[in-house]
Amino acid sequence: MTAQAPPLFQLAVFDVAGTTVFDGDAVLECLRDALSAHVSASLQDVREVMGLPKPVAIRQVLRMHRDGDASPHVVEAVHDDFRAALIARYRDDTAITPVPGAAEVFDALRSAGVTVALDTGFSRDILDALLTRLGWIDGVAINFSVTSDEVPRGRPYPDLIYRAMQLAGVRAPWSVIKVGDTPFDLLEGLAANCGLVVGVTYGTHSRAELERPKIVTIDSLSALLPLAGLGAA
Repeated sequence: MTAQAPPLFQLAVFDVAGTTVFDGDAVLECLRDALSAHVSASLQDVREVMGLPKPVAIRQVLRMHRDGDASPHVVEAVHDDFRAALIARYRDDTAITPVPGAAEVFDALRSAGVTVALDTGFSRDILDALLTRLGWIDGVAINFSVTSDEVPRGRPYPDLIYRAMQLAGVRAPWSVIKVGDTPFDLLEGLAANCGLVVGVTYGTHSRAELERPKIVTIDSLSALLPLAGLGAA
């Protein structure tokens, strides 16, 4: 009987909204609406800061506008409004669905011995509302998740991935896959020296916006499996 070869990678870290979940622009719209009491932000303004920890994203959008007040209490107020609106939408909106093939990709990776983690620019309360809606239970659909309010620095810094590595018991960054749909997701993976950094082209940013040295782009989540050494190329 031939022994099964060990996987090429030990840990796969996936972004959530836009990468493994379609939410009908819920994040963009809720963040724009939360900002509207302070500045006239467009969806494009908000799109440019996707992937960042949300308080950082809010601060950057406020600073884009000459009349924007980016003081801590304003950032906190906008973030509170954003969190409340997005949690409500994630609980009730029927447009919230997994990206096609997400469950199958998670299962294939975990069956091959690869730990599957989610990381996000959301706070824990938002992510838990979303995961509850999807039924993505730790230890069943995924192994675990990490949120931006659980680490010292969010994207584009590597702290989320380092925390995932710690939880998974993985030491070598070259054995980690990072998958996301924003430039900040990919910068995070590069900063952590991940062995494979993958941009998905069906999320918030186009292939042209994601392409850069050491990045692989894919048009469907299932296309990740051959890159990870699983399935046909």
